[in-house]
Amino acid sequence: MPGISAVGTLARYFSLRFLIAMVAMFVICCVLIFFVDLIEILRRAGKYSGDVPGFLLAWITLLRLPSFSELILPFAVLIGTIGVFLMLNRSSELVVLRAAGVSVWQFCLPAMVVAFLLGVAFILLYNPVGALARGEAERLYALAFDRDESLLKANKNAGAWLRQDGVDGQSVIHSLRVLNQGLELGGVTVFQYDKDQGLSERIEAAKAVLKDGRWELQDAWVSAVGQEPAHYESYILSTYLTPTQVRDSLGTVFSISFWDLPNFIQIAERAGLPATQYRVQYQLLLSRPFVLVTMVLIAATCSLRSFRFGKIQLNAMVGLAAGFGFFVFAEVSRNFAMSGLTSAVAAAWVPVIVAASLALTVLLYKEDG
Repeated sequence: MPGISAVGTLARYFSLRFLIAMVAMFVICCVLIFFVDLIEILRRAGKYSGDVPGFLLAWITLLRLPSFSELILPFAVLIGTIGVFLMLNRSSELVVLRAAGVSVWQFCLPAMVVAFLLGVAFILLYNPVGALARGEAERLYALAFDRDESLLKANKNAGAWLRQDGVDGQSVIHSLRVLNQGLELGGVTVFQYDKDQGLSERIEAAKAVLKDGRWELQDAWVSAVGQEPAHYESYILSTYLTPTQVRDSLGTVFSISFWDLPNFIQIAERAGLPATQYRVQYQLLLSRPFVLVTMVLIAATCSLRSFRFGKIQLNAMVGLAAGFGFFVFAEVSRNFAMSGLTSAVAAAWVPVIVAASLALTVLLYKEDG
């Protein structure tokens, strides 16, 4: 069938053009991010008296790049799509296609398919690689600058609080210092509860180290209800958390891959920690392919106008502004969810639905009257 063959050839041609433009723009953005982040890492390194090798700083920056670059993927798709549409307009290819009876939806569809598949590839393949690299970057950063960070957020005055479950029942741990990404705690106070939720003992310890299935408390004073305080050089407190789970799941949210997020949400909830940020991140990753499709629709609304009508630069700027507006809307929505004002599902999907609906409305009005 000649007609079907021509449509297939046209779809492959457009798909290749869009894919090259999106990937090229993404690579350019990655290069810019690398140098900006490298400058920031060098600025931080200047605050430390110890000498940190330059190649190590560059390696840390490179390992951090994948997780940062995921954030700019929608803009790369938006700018790449606008660029392709403008080039096709400038070469009059779109004019010829319109004259041949090809609708706007037929040459937008390849871009939408490419964007969707690109989004799927990023969440299934690129994100896990980026999460693994980010975790290694955090480890090297802590070694280079002697800074151990944890999502057991510790206020300098109040310390960190952690509620957990174990074989012995629930317990609440207060720590003045969080070390080794949460695997070691200093200045520890533990309130242990029995299975009836009653306070059974209070423990004061100089240090706590997380091992498989237990916290090992060192130099501990144990005050059981109705008994005199007793001193122990080492005291064991049971826990369902493992060192691997704490190190991985309670690092930064960017160090957790798409495949591991559902399990880590359960781990955080079981440990008594808020899982909101993990839920939001998971929903944001799920919505990413549709975000990229929305970027294509936004690009189409502002870059399909023929060059002979003028105002091409103005329309392109409007498209970029619309993309930036979508980013602001999505970020506000995410912060609402992080504050507990909306659900994680709403935070991720409402901006996509609203922006896609508006873009489709504009396209229908311009192209189909």
